[in-house]
Amino acid sequence: MTVQEAVVAEPVPPPGQPPRRALETALRTAGLVISVLAALFSGLLELFLTPLRLGGVWVGAAAIPVAVAANLALAWFAVTTVGRRWALGPPWVAWTVLMLLATGFRRTEGDHLVDARNWVALATVLAGSLAFAVYAYRMILRWPPAPPR
Repeated sequence: MTVQEAVVAEPVPPPGQPPRRALETALRTAGLVISVLAALFSGLLELFLTPLRLGGVWVGAAAIPVAVAANLALAWFAVTTVGRRWALGPPWVAWTVLMLLATGFRRTEGDHLVDARNWVALATVLAGSLAFAVYAYRMILRWPPAPPR
């Protein structure tokens, strides 16, 4: 074996251990699945916090900060665990689809989960989606510049 072949050859894993690439793929896939499930859980939590009232007044401080903080954390988690920038998309889509379904879903009483008269619910949907958008924009700004020619 020449020196050049030794440099190019990948190390062989010891017997009984899975290949490193398969383990990395499994971890990245698990990270993506966890981020999507966490986005759905976060959206449900925020939907339950939107009708919260204190003395008959909507409490916007309950759902809106939770939406922003959770979605920023979810975006970071997805991009970090998967290692690709596109990983921001699936949790963003899952969260947004859940919120869109909640706006069109009527309960048995006849009211919507996200009602147009509930400013907290509308602000939560806007702020939560903007949190993903801001994270995506920050990733675009950090994009490495093209190498000089």
